[in-house]
Amino acid sequence: MTMSAGDIMTRHVVFARPGDTVAVIAKQLSGHGISAVPVCDEHDIVIGIVSEGDLMRQFGESNELKRSWWLDLLAEGSTLAPAFLDYIKLNRQSARDVMVSPVITALETTSVTLIADILSRHHIKRVPIMRGNIMVGIVSRADVVRALVQMPEEDLVGR
Repeated sequence: MTMSAGDIMTRHVVFARPGDTVAVIAKQLSGHGISAVPVCDEHDIVIGIVSEGDLMRQFGESNELKRSWWLDLLAEGSTLAPAFLDYIKLNRQSARDVMVSPVITALETTSVTLIADILSRHHIKRVPIMRGNIMVGIVSRADVVRALVQMPEEDLVGR
């Protein structure tokens, strides 16, 4: 029997809304011990995904060089404290601003081997699992590896 995404997916998916701040998303990731959240609109349709990497990019050195001119005016010739700058950035960025879109998804009937191909081909770490327009789960690379360990060896030959 071929395993499908529906067999291995995490069914309780933590998600964000487009207006959620980066701070809220960071708390979700940390509090749930996860590395990304899908972003769903008011109809619960997946419109993006935000990962730890997306959040980290917001605070990297390259973004520090892109400070708004008004922050320099606010400082009146003195340097603003880095913690203050981070606080401002954190509170003005939302999921909508940092999410990756469109999102690559799969159906719950998609085979685990095809899910592995999708993750590998698109260089992604997780894929929301859909039933029509509704997200019913999420499959991560770790889920696929656990499933591959359970598969009979003859199903893996030639892969």
